[in-house]
Amino acid sequence: MTVQILETNGKPAFAVLPYAEYQALRELADDADDVAALLRFAKRYAKGEVETVPIEVVDRLFAGDSALRVWREHRGMTAAQLAAAVDVTPAHISKLESGKGEPSVALLKKLARLLALQLEELAGEA
Repeated sequence: MTVQILETNGKPAFAVLPYAEYQALRELADDADDVAALLRFAKRYAKGEVETVPIEVVDRLFAGDSALRVWREHRGMTAAQLAAAVDVTPAHISKLESGKGEPSVALLKKLARLLALQLEELAGEA
């Protein structure tokens, strides 16, 4: 590594190095950050503190399927079970999942809590 040290008042103040070497150092630092993040995730995963989501669920969400339906099915619930748990009719759940109903914020909060989601993950339902 080619480094030039610039001094101020007789003390090192700046290190100057070729841009290509700077870029290589940045890449190494970014890689180290990625490894640290992966290790933190692995520890949280081992403790059961994080949930992983199967690619099939992600694919359905990106394809535009109803988030409510996708998460309900992923959690192993029928529409009737979900409806009973949030005190609405199965027909109301069906309307929400098909995009023909407008859920209240209170209902969205209940659904999100029951499905262990953030409100934003269901807020697109209309």
